[in-house]
Amino acid sequence: MTKQNIPDYFVYGEPTRSLDVGFLHVELVSTRKNLHRGEVAAHKHPQMAQITYWIKGGGTYHIEDSSWRFSAPAISFIPSEVVHGFSVSDSSDAIVVSIANDAVVTIMGSQDRFLPKPVFLNEIGTKQEWQNMGTVMSLLQREHQAQYAYRQEAMIRLVGVILTYIARHNLTSTNDKMSSRFPLAQRLQQLVNAHFRENWTIEHYAQELNTTYHLLDKAAQNTFGKPVKKVVLQRRLLEAKRLLQFTIRSSEDISHELGFKDPAYFNREFKKKTGEAPGAWRRQRG
Repeated sequence: MTKQNIPDYFVYGEPTRSLDVGFLHVELVSTRKNLHRGEVAAHKHPQMAQITYWIKGGGTYHIEDSSWRFSAPAISFIPSEVVHGFSVSDSSDAIVVSIANDAVVTIMGSQDRFLPKPVFLNEIGTKQEWQNMGTVMSLLQREHQAQYAYRQEAMIRLVGVILTYIARHNLTSTNDKMSSRFPLAQRLQQLVNAHFRENWTIEHYAQELNTTYHLLDKAAQNTFGKPVKKVVLQRRLLEAKRLLQFTIRSSEDISHELGFKDPAYFNREFKKKTGEAPGAWRRQRG
């Protein structure tokens, strides 16, 4: 799949937009059937990952330059910025869970080390294990539709269960078609997620990824539309939003934890990104 003119979407067919911290969205593939008619063209999501669990039918699933013929049940995990699409029969359907990048980091925790790349699973595991995944995905769908107390907390935990299932079976899968071709920029994003607090230099990131400063910056520009320095800054500001919204810690304390050289610099960068100073941003969501 070529990345030339690949569109960015919020959910399929809708232009990208800012996501709330912890954003989670669940819908069926059939919800947008009138839009795609079973032929979802190559696209990517710049701010969120997706889990897709096929409950019936089948067809061909594409991730980057790899393709699979499949029949339900099947499941995929697609990190943000990864190009994907599918062509399926008219009777096919799937549950699609879209998860903001900040929520992925929170949910995955240590799993980040063994789910660093796209995953597609179809022909491994027992019938009971697929039924278990189907049950959890159905619960997740019902939680999303309902207005129960602690709905968000329940959904976060259910997504964690599904990601654990995927990671477990990915360890035993012999299908590793993408491992050597997983884009450099995606491996950079995984490394940034793990070390953004540590004030690594760009040279340090390049060394860890066995590449050069120039090639790493070029990969970041081509994929994310920004240099490595701004990729790291964006991840720090994303974490700042989480801490502002979900804790009572001061902006000075947050700026120190996230490696900003001083609170004034943090305030300037935060306002440049969001249009509001940290305190004002927090009050709007309090």
